[in-house]
Amino acid sequence: MSSTLDEGPFFHGTKADLHEGDLLTPGFRSNYRPEVVMNHIYFTALVGGAGLAAELAAGDGEPRVYAVEPTGAFENDPNVTDKKFPGNPTRSYRSDAPLRILREVDDWPRLAPEDLAAWRERLAAIRDDERGEIIN
Repeated sequence: MSSTLDEGPFFHGTKADLHEGDLLTPGFRSNYRPEVVMNHIYFTALVGGAGLAAELAAGDGEPRVYAVEPTGAFENDPNVTDKKFPGNPTRSYRSDAPLRILREVDDWPRLAPEDLAAWRERLAAIRDDERGEIIN
């Protein structure tokens, strides 16, 4: 995997209720294309980005953001890096190795209901567009 310049801290957003020391692993369905089982676990160095992912995650649980530690090599997320944004302004990464939960983050920025609705509409449009392919 390619090297990155980012040293963290890193965050992961989900609706799963996790605890310090738990491991997040690849092999679960994508939040954005549920028919795709993901080969990587995704994370970001931006707490707001993890918050957005938590808000948009599949499931009925409460959105949660966790500080995480990669346990192996990671790379820039090719789904947003250069494909959609030059460089890596979203500071988004992925790994095929687990992420270790360090702690839950309580003070992440929440989206206004209208902003969350707009994001859900965008994702629905992407799901309906074959060009919204995930690089897995």
